[in-house]
Amino acid sequence: MDSIRFGCWVFLSCLLLSTTGYSRNLTSRPAVVNIGALFTFESSIGRVAKIAIQEAVKDVNANSSILRGTKLNVDMRNSNCSGFIGMVEAMRFMETDVVAIIGPQSSVVAHIISHVANQLQVPLLSFAATDPSLNSLQFPFFVQTTPSDLHQMAAVSDVVDYYGWKQVTAIYIDDDYGRNGISALGDKLAERRCRISYKAGIPPDSGVNRTDILDILIKVALMESRVIILHVNPDVGFEVFSVANRLQMMGNGWAWITTSWLSSVLDSASPLPSETMDSIQGVLFLRQHTPDSDRKRGFYSRWRKLTSGSLGLNSYGLYAYDSIWLIAHAIDAFFNQGGIISFSNDSRLRSVKDGGLHLEAMSIFDDGKLLLNNILQSDLVGLTGRIKFDKDRSLILPAYDVNNVFGTGFKRIGYWSNYSGLTVVPPEILYTNPPNRSSANQQLYKVIWPGDTLITPRGWAFANNGKQLRIGVPIRVSFREFVSQARETDTFKGFCIDVFTTAITLLPYPVQYQFIPFGDGENNPSYTELVNKITTGFFDAVVGDIAIVTNRTKILDFTQPYVAARLWIVTGCFFFVVGLVVWILEHRINDEFRGPPKRQIITVIWFSLSTLFFAHRENTMSTLALHQLSSPIKGIESLKESDEPVGYQVGSFAEYYLSEEVGISKSRLVALGSPEEYAKSLQLGPGKGGVAAIVDERPYVELFLAGQCTFRIVGREFTRSGWGFAFPKDSPLAVDMSTAILALSENGDLQRIHDKWLMQNTCSSDTSELEADKLHLRSFWGLFLFCGIACLISLLIYFLQITRLFCRAAPAESASPDQCPSRPGNIRRLLTLMDQKKDRTKNESKRRKLERSFSGKDQDGESLRNPKRKETESTIAATSA
Repeated sequence: MDSIRFGCWVFLSCLLLSTTGYSRNLTSRPAVVNIGALFTFESSIGRVAKIAIQEAVKDVNANSSILRGTKLNVDMRNSNCSGFIGMVEAMRFMETDVVAIIGPQSSVVAHIISHVANQLQVPLLSFAATDPSLNSLQFPFFVQTTPSDLHQMAAVSDVVDYYGWKQVTAIYIDDDYGRNGISALGDKLAERRCRISYKAGIPPDSGVNRTDILDILIKVALMESRVIILHVNPDVGFEVFSVANRLQMMGNGWAWITTSWLSSVLDSASPLPSETMDSIQGVLFLRQHTPDSDRKRGFYSRWRKLTSGSLGLNSYGLYAYDSIWLIAHAIDAFFNQGGIISFSNDSRLRSVKDGGLHLEAMSIFDDGKLLLNNILQSDLVGLTGRIKFDKDRSLILPAYDVNNVFGTGFKRIGYWSNYSGLTVVPPEILYTNPPNRSSANQQLYKVIWPGDTLITPRGWAFANNGKQLRIGVPIRVSFREFVSQARETDTFKGFCIDVFTTAITLLPYPVQYQFIPFGDGENNPSYTELVNKITTGFFDAVVGDIAIVTNRTKILDFTQPYVAARLWIVTGCFFFVVGLVVWILEHRINDEFRGPPKRQIITVIWFSLSTLFFAHRENTMSTLALHQLSSPIKGIESLKESDEPVGYQVGSFAEYYLSEEVGISKSRLVALGSPEEYAKSLQLGPGKGGVAAIVDERPYVELFLAGQCTFRIVGREFTRSGWGFAFPKDSPLAVDMSTAILALSENGDLQRIHDKWLMQNTCSSDTSELEADKLHLRSFWGLFLFCGIACLISLLIYFLQITRLFCRAAPAESASPDQCPSRPGNIRRLLTLMDQKKDRTKNESKRRKLERSFSGKDQDGESLRNPKRKETESTIAATSA
């Protein structure tokens, strides 16, 4: 019977082998497990990785708790910085019984051999290929054991945003690594309302020379952006810096940020030659952050003994070391789950006529998926910190050091993590707190920028490429005092033109521009169409009487409006004074007005500002009506309720505002093209084919009324307005022009330009007619006077009470009746008394007596039983005063 059973077992075994074809089987716990390693031995990364991998293999094999008797063997091969050689070596690995490959180092090689790894089910664990696209579902057997460039570009974007830069120039190596990294950068910048304004690709061939780089950098120097992101390999990177120094692109006003390629060299080869260090002064660069630990410090000490200080340890070496431990733990779990290392020939390769390539030698790792799953489910702590993958097969909690090159070395100015953004605190400390990516929490230490300055570069300069700004200017046929074109010339003049040309002379750099007329010269053009030309790129800016309205601010940036509101400034200051008076009155009796000095200051400011409210940025508009005491038009509401025609200026946004915002039917709206038509339509009135009122922006109305004394403004301004110059979204020129306009306002030039163009005509009638419903500072003199008197009386009573208390307390505090306290001592005691909280013990005693005396009384008694309530009521009254 036993012999029959044995024969059946042999038969079934042979049957199973015949169904799977030729296969090579090993025991579940073999004596040796083979893995491969593929990288460039003589690169700054490879030199460190080779030693790190060797040491990791020694440590794994010396640890009996990992593979438990199975020896880990690593076959390292040199890709020699060549995508072709890397591909050949990877194919040779597939002919051997390797269960995984550490590498490749190059993202280009990774793209090629990942297709092969998918078919033969051999996991690839790369400690240096950071191309974000390698993490896609297209390459399921490719595992990045270092943070992807997707996170590195998020860190770069946060740095750009932190310093307020809106556009950058990207210089990159034009291969899979460079292109996909810069693509990720563009996406991350867009999330922060920033962008790449210019991309410069460098050929990946080793034959790229200094002349090629010179040509590229000359083009970069002609661009507006002065923030350069350099995403290349070390050889090309240092050549770029050398040429940039020659072109004076490493001085004041420039900012350079490199990805982690620079850290791999500085960490492993420092100190670099002085000439090289001089060429990278002020550069910011990123380095993968690895938390400090006893194990890491011990390995650094061991490294110095191994290399005798001739080769530094960079972060890629740490990730290479951890990759060996990761695969070792995964293989151990693989064996624990019953995994067997077996390889089968791919039947598809047998039919391929390989012409001597011996493709049939490549075999499929039968349980490759099981090993891959164990890799992705690993959770261990290595030299680089916690090694665990998320659902997207990326390492959790990616982080980077942000470093600044200066002198003969560099310093760390902060950290970045996807958990907390930019901080000066190590990310691992912040992991215990809730995530906080608010802008107020972002922080870096001071930077020494190119040019040896602490002043943060503005990030852009006006392009010195000979290109002139195309500035659109409306051709007005009415109110030409604002904008007008000289006949048969390209010259423009007017109030708006003078403001622009004067402001642009205040910029710290020259701006070349040309005015481009817009309109047919017969009717006022559509201002909506004019500003939309900026979004299409036809105009670089628009200058003129351009109203700042909500729907325009969504697609454009505007400069500071040309107007200032003195009323609100004075009112705000007055409310602050009132807040200060209330604080003085309440400080001794109200806990909300006590506490640390910082809190009390905030209380005063908040109390003052809480009484103010702010209007949104809309256009100032006014209504005009016939100068008749019996006119039914009193303002925008009465105009809306009537059914009479309403006039508006051709080309302005008033038509849209009246029909869409106010709700007046378009059939009631009458387009008017000139001041003469304004006057005629108002004189005729609605009964004779004219209009009942005209709705327009205040500057046009005031200019019209300056020469027309029979009309007046009725109703109050029902929106607030401003005119500004329009620029593309996030244009830095808009910011600089706003600063220039503010300077014009402060030095009086803006008012002089206004008087030059808009005060030529004066109406002989009483100007109070024109200002009948307009609020000025003098409109509130009575209110200000009343509040001022109330504040003074309250303060006077308060100081009388304090003085009385001081006089009572002074004799009791004197140590000797013959000793006269000094004046400084009296002042200190007075201030101390003012700061003390009022003692209510006596009041409470009086209250209890009153309660006993007036117990059971009516409502009059109720008020006496609650002096605290009366005190609160008096406090509120004082606050209101």
